[in-house]
Amino acid sequence: MRMVLLGAPGSGKGTQGEKLVAHFGIPKISTGDALRAAVAAGTELGLKAKAAMDAGQLVDNAIVIGIVEERLNQPDARKGFILDGFPRNTAQAEVLDEMLQRLGQAPIDRAVHLAVDDEEIIRRLLDRAEKEGRADDKEDVIRHRIKVYNDETHPLLDYYAKQDKVRTVVGVGGLEEIFQRILEALK
Repeated sequence: MRMVLLGAPGSGKGTQGEKLVAHFGIPKISTGDALRAAVAAGTELGLKAKAAMDAGQLVDNAIVIGIVEERLNQPDARKGFILDGFPRNTAQAEVLDEMLQRLGQAPIDRAVHLAVDDEEIIRRLLDRAEKEGRADDKEDVIRHRIKVYNDETHPLLDYYAKQDKVRTVVGVGGLEEIFQRILEALK
């Protein structure tokens, strides 16, 4: 299974991704985790990413793509993977398709979209910010993140829908209930 998890920040991609890892026995590849691992390992791309991060800048698209490619080329990702946070836009999805072909891997099987309305996302993230003491998650910042997602990432639904790969799952309810919906959608 080669899967892309799509959903706004706070939609539950991280939580459900971990449940999918346990179920399918394949790695979840989060771009944030992959970037931190590359930095920790001191790889050439990791050093470039660290320089950007230390300067408070977004990591260059080419570096993110390179780090994803390095990770997809590792043996544990050969039998399948779950991508979380990549691709972020249609251009990256096209690069991903070409990358998988170049690596001799099968294309993406499914794009699972966790659908959660904006007000529920805001409620969840404000609740998480309070519980975790995250001062950076203010309502205006959250609304901005949702807008960025809707503008940049949401068009991926059309991209994968044209390939009949999108499966939209309601991301509201109990964790196990949502997980069962995902498994049903993947059949």
